[in-house]
Amino acid sequence: MINITFPDGNVRQYEAGASALDIAKSISHGLAKNVLSARVNGEVWDSTRPIETDAKLELLTWRDEDGKSTFWHSSAHLMAEALEALYPGTKFGIGPAIENGFYYDIDLGDRVLSTEDFKKIEDKMLELARQKNDFERREISKADAMAYFEEKGDEYKLELLEGLNDGEITFYQQGAFTDLCRGPHIPNTEKIKAIKLMKVGGAYWRGDESRKQLTRVYGITFPKQKELTEYLHLLEEAKKRDHRKLGAELELFMFSDRVGQGLPIWLPKGNALRDRLMGFLKTEQEKRGYKLVSTPHIGKKDLYVTSGHYEKYGEDSFQPIHTPREGEEFLLKPMNCPHHCEIYAHKPHSYKDLPLRIAEFGTVYRYEQSGELHGLSRVRGFTQDDAHIFCTSDQLKDEFLNVLDLTKLVMNKMGFEKVTAQISLRDPENPDKYIGSKENWEKAEQAIIDATKEVDLETITEYGEAAFYGPKLDFMVKDALGRSWQLGTIQVDYNLPERFELEYIGADNQAHRPIMIHRAPFGSMERFMSILIEHTGGKFPLWLTPEQFAILPISDRFNDYAVEVERALTNHGITGVIDNRSEKIGRKIRDTEVKKIPFMLIIGEKEAEAKTVSVRRQGEGDKGSMTIEEFAAHFKSLL
Repeated sequence: MINITFPDGNVRQYEAGASALDIAKSISHGLAKNVLSARVNGEVWDSTRPIETDAKLELLTWRDEDGKSTFWHSSAHLMAEALEALYPGTKFGIGPAIENGFYYDIDLGDRVLSTEDFKKIEDKMLELARQKNDFERREISKADAMAYFEEKGDEYKLELLEGLNDGEITFYQQGAFTDLCRGPHIPNTEKIKAIKLMKVGGAYWRGDESRKQLTRVYGITFPKQKELTEYLHLLEEAKKRDHRKLGAELELFMFSDRVGQGLPIWLPKGNALRDRLMGFLKTEQEKRGYKLVSTPHIGKKDLYVTSGHYEKYGEDSFQPIHTPREGEEFLLKPMNCPHHCEIYAHKPHSYKDLPLRIAEFGTVYRYEQSGELHGLSRVRGFTQDDAHIFCTSDQLKDEFLNVLDLTKLVMNKMGFEKVTAQISLRDPENPDKYIGSKENWEKAEQAIIDATKEVDLETITEYGEAAFYGPKLDFMVKDALGRSWQLGTIQVDYNLPERFELEYIGADNQAHRPIMIHRAPFGSMERFMSILIEHTGGKFPLWLTPEQFAILPISDRFNDYAVEVERALTNHGITGVIDNRSEKIGRKIRDTEVKKIPFMLIIGEKEAEAKTVSVRRQGEGDKGSMTIEEFAAHFKSLL
């Protein structure tokens, strides 16, 4: 008998060799129907794989990310089976699950695949899925695996086998299709009910431009047709909300090839929105004792060698800037923290000076590959709402909790109601990825875990997601379309104070190392704004909207009164524009709606004589006639 420990701590005994699916059936047949895979001692397995020793077990369903991943990876195999049946002789590269769905890289020889072929492939996949074929796992020797793919003439699988040894090679078979694969997979094909192939493109084998270009086919599947329908509707909504599309329509930002790829230029409206976001955070920081600083956009290479950023980010940075002085090199800064360490180090500190909280909206630079650039969400130059807190070990917990409070306030103010915090820890299998002592890492990780236990915050833990210098707490939000995004972050760092030899004099009159907390509630201003634009669909909260009203004179005769209204509202701190084009009022209203301006103030002869405005609210219609003072009061009541 073996002991199986469930996530709630409950322990049950089963015969050795029982699978996760067997165990699920012993609990409930309804549960067993929904099981896609299982996490056994932290590793994701087929739910049908025998468990031979005591184990911690978590049953994974469609509600779990690893359950979805298993489902989509199995769907990639189903698509490969359909392609092999429809196009004999097809060779296969890799076919992983991705964030939404899966892809498979294939070599069709002289054939060319297009979207017109998708319906035929989808139909074949559904036909094969209905055969209810089991996904069967078997271990195989390297010699037998090589012989199998040599007979098939599949040079891609043969190349993948070169890096594997006996004892670590497995085949998976469903129906007539066999593939080299580590798994895991769902129990059988029957669970795949709804299928949609999304796009076809090219991909160089193993990402090497000197190798053959394969055909990459993307798809997505679901356990129910209703879920596919909802997903496709979501995609259409996402297209309407694409921040690149709305950014152009609303004249928020632009890019210029002459300036350079991935370097955003903020237009007046976008800059106004950005300034309001920064102003809000500056005010909140000042309430909490932060001091604002500004640091250069470049620094000597030695600075980043000391911090470790050159070692970790050197390949992703712009090339060093060489000055006329021999051997002198500068870098565009990839991070603000080394500069802030120098600010701390410029004068001696006592324990009475701590905590020291310094903040900066600092622009940093990373040389992202051109194929990875994407609007504002992936750029080469971006501004971080960066702050660093230098504190004693006794102050760490309270400071961390204060930062948690500020970050939650930011998320609530922006309308992100569904927030999950990800505790990002080291990968215990790859200690070389990180700098600093094991002891310091353990202390830093425990500080984050303890702080999150004290607040009402939903958390998940991910190993291997820590920064190279310390663990962190990453905030994941869901937008209006239910999509997840990683935004703010808080990091505890014992390592940079060591590398920069930072000190303070304690109450015992001895030198001590401060602890450093990195925090950025927005993360990157550019990426945050890309998410905010899509979350709101361009209809920003009233306090953030760059143009809060548009004054629409019915004719040119009322332009002078429009200017009077604008000046009065500006004095109330409300900003807007006058549409004094010689257009009909219906056209002006339609254009204002497209620009997503919250209020339209229509002015005709009656309003000019009475010193009022006729108020329309976007999406709500007429609000009646108001004096300027009445409108200002109404507006402020909505903030």
